[in-house]
Amino acid sequence: MKKDSDLSPDLYRVAREQGTEAPFTGRYWDSHEAGMYVCAICGTTLFSSDAKFDSGTGWPSFTEVTNLEHVELREDRSHGTTRTEVVCKTCGAHLGHVFDDGPPDTGGKRYCINSVCLDLQEQKKAQG
Repeated sequence: MKKDSDLSPDLYRVAREQGTEAPFTGRYWDSHEAGMYVCAICGTTLFSSDAKFDSGTGWPSFTEVTNLEHVELREDRSHGTTRTEVVCKTCGAHLGHVFDDGPPDTGGKRYCINSVCLDLQEQKKAQG
């Protein structure tokens, strides 16, 4: 697990101060590589690339969490609205928010996550 003093200013602002990155700027908003997305601070597995979809919002979006035991969902009443915040249960990092406007055929959830809070562990390609 990284210490707060080792975090980049952008990661600290988003993960520790509940910030957000600008849409269409994060490294994973348009990523199509296969693998597992883990917390950039503690390495906890959060999302599979199989659950990633293009929501058109400019942030990486997922239909589900790999394991609900790895995240905490909290009510967020900031910015004059009520949303559901997604937090890494291991290190407390603010990851983003979950909304009920995702694809209906996958349960209708859209986990809208900040790229800076994620690291992609790419799936190894089979050699043959």
